[in-house]
Amino acid sequence: MFDTKVAILVQDDLATWQKLNVTAFLATGISSAVPEAMGEPYEDASGRQFARLLEQPMLIFAAGANELRRAHRISGENGLITAAYVRAMFGTGHDAANREVFKAEPVDAPDLVGIAICGPKKIVDKATKGAKLHP
Repeated sequence: MFDTKVAILVQDDLATWQKLNVTAFLATGISSAVPEAMGEPYEDASGRQFARLLEQPMLIFAAGANELRRAHRISGENGLITAAYVRAMFGTGHDAANREVFKAEPVDAPDLVGIAICGPKKIVDKATKGAKLHP
């Protein structure tokens, strides 16, 4: 049905609140990077308007460090739309500080706790190989 796939990989040993936080931030990153993938606004039976959602499913994976590194490497090699969350971002309190600690990470080996990727199905599947759908 879709030529592309959206996958979010979240480090499997994080606390539940951290997994949810990382997933939410990464989902907004993909949604903002691919505005054409957003559906129409929702409306309930009373006419109340609700925000648009991404038109296609996002698959959420539990991942270890190796799977996160693999997704990071393959997304970079293939120019996939990518959002990333590094461990240091848990210690900040606002977006500017998040960007500052993110920029300080080693380019080839950031301390990733989550990554979201969007692109052709085959490449996303290659990038997520070994990761399991989150239980």
